[in-house]
Parts: sequence; structure tokens; C-alpha cells
Amino acid sequence: MSKVLIIYTGGTIGMKKDYNSGSLVPFDFAHLIEHIPEITHLDCDLKVITLSLIKDSSDVGLSEWLEMSRIIEANYDKFDGFVVLHGSDTMSYSSSAVSFLLQQLDKPVIFTGSQLPIGDLRTDAKENLISAIQLAILQKDGVPVIQEVGLYFEYKLYRANRTTKINTEHFKAFESPNYPILVDSGLHMNINHQSLWRKKEENSPFDVKQNMCDEVVLCKLFPGFNPNYFESYLGEYKPRVLILETFGSGNAPRHNYFLNQVAQMIKSGIHVVNVTQCIGGGVMMGYYENSLYLKDLGVISGKDITSESAIAKAMLLSTESLSREDFERAFHQSLCGEISE
Repeated sequence: MSKVLIIYTGGTIGMKKDYNSGSLVPFDFAHLIEHIPEITHLDCDLKVITLSLIKDSSDVGLSEWLEMSRIIEANYDKFDGFVVLHGSDTMSYSSSAVSFLLQQLDKPVIFTGSQLPIGDLRTDAKENLISAIQLAILQKDGVPVIQEVGLYFEYKLYRANRTTKINTEHFKAFESPNYPILVDSGLHMNINHQSLWRKKEENSPFDVKQNMCDEVVLCKLFPGFNPNYFESYLGEYKPRVLILETFGSGNAPRHNYFLNQVAQMIKSGIHVVNVTQCIGGGVMMGYYENSLYLKDLGVISGKDITSESAIAKAMLLSTESLSREDFERAFHQSLCGEISE
């Protein structure tokens, strides 16, 4: 019988409605089968572990990402797959970060959650959870079909580090604009085999990174920003990485005060990465004149990476003191399918 470890971090999926008070109260996962008896048909052994401190996903960050990864590391040989229950608001951030921490995976780690609590009459939690467990135990010839960190929501499994949350109300809350869906769940699990991730070296051992650096800043550009924007935004703080969310395919204003500030940052040793504000597509530095200036200054193209993944990858790479050239080379290398090479 397959074994699945469920890691509960918090979020809507872990709540149920108290019909006496009308309030949402925490759900006791020790009674999971009482609320979702269909799980007994999955023919698998389930164990639930909760993080040391249950949090709203808005409060989840680097320490929780490391804790999730270490739980998986400690239980890696005991279970066939892992399901992480997480609030949807920052699920793309967390699942992207965990995908970088868990290197050389050969088992599934499936993030899921819900828009409505598990005890709500119209909840999406039951289908999301049941299908996530099914994907965690899905094998062919004794080998896991999914061997990466995925995000399952509303009948779709995505590569986690390619996702972004697009809606606060609809059940279809996530999208993977620059990478195909891995599994489309209907009457059958329709698997897109050619898009599944496989580690580059088949015999390379599972490797869990033990640290990330939080000296990363994301700055969104907007038309008409004040010349003192960067100075007031960063103050005297000098991050290791500044991620610029630019317009379209990587364009930014050509104002001297902006370009001079970017040049000074790069000269001071800050790695500046260019990602697009657009949901789909990516950065093509030099395609337009307004991105050529950034390229000439030494700004690093984020290509088609999401902002969520760019932050997590920068946090991982910032644990080492890399030159600009080495950082750019490492950032452009696909570690787990997060960027097109």
C-alpha cells in the first residue's frame, strides 16, 4: 500500500464552518476520513504532520519553507509522495521556494489548498485534496509519474514554480502562463508526459538545500514614478538582489535619474534582475530600445520566469557570494524547470 505524508501549514482548506456561530474554526485533520470518507477508496496509508506553528499564508516565509523542506527530507524514504496543504494567497511563492530547496527530486510533492473551507457545502477542498493524494501515489511500473513539486488546483496540476495566483474569487485561482499543464483531471487523469520534469542526472542523489538568504527586494515600476523612488524605497538598505518588475518585454523609462540609480546599484555589487509585470510572456532585453539601456548597464534578464520564482531563486543563489557573471549564469540555468534555457 502506498504511503502519503500530508503536511498542513494553514490556510482556508484547514478551516470548517461552525454553523452555530457562523464563524470559521480550525479543522482537526485527525478526523479527516470522517469529513472526506471518499479517501478510503484511494488505497493508501495517510499520515498528517502540521508545521510547528499554523499560520495564515500571508505570514508564511523563509523559515516555514525551510521547515517544510526539512520535514520532507526527514520522511523522504518513508513515504511514496507528499501533499502540502497551504493557503492559496502565497502558495505560488512557497511552492516555488520549496522546488528550489528540494533538488534532485524523484518523488511527488503536491501543493494544494482551496478557495472555500473544507466544511463548506460548496467547497473545492475535497476534490483538490483527493486529487492531490491521487497524484502523490500515481505510479507507472513502480516509478512515480510526478517527480517534481507541483501545484494542484481546480482539476489542473501545474509545475509549481511556473504558477501565479490570478483570481481571489473563482475556483480557477491559478495559472501557468509560460508552461503547459502537467495533468488535466477529468473523467481520467490526462497526463502531459512530455512536459514532466526529470532530473538531468538519473543517479544524482536527493539533495535538500539548508538555507536561503532573504536579502532580496522586489520593486515594481510604474509610469510617472518620482525620481526619489528608489532612494525612498530602499533607503540605506543594500540588498544582494534587486528584482525589477518592468513593462512589457522588459522595458523601463530612459530617464537619466533612473538609469544612474540602476548603474550605481550594479556598481555597488547588487545583482539587478529584470522580470516582466505581464502575466504571460517574458523579458527580451534589447528587443526595444528601452530595454537595451538596461542590458548595457548589466541588468540580468529574467526571461520567462515568474516573479514568485525569481524571488525564491534569488534567495537560494544569494547564499553564495557570486560575481555578476556567475550569478547571471546560475540564474539562467534551469534548476527544476522554472525558466526556459
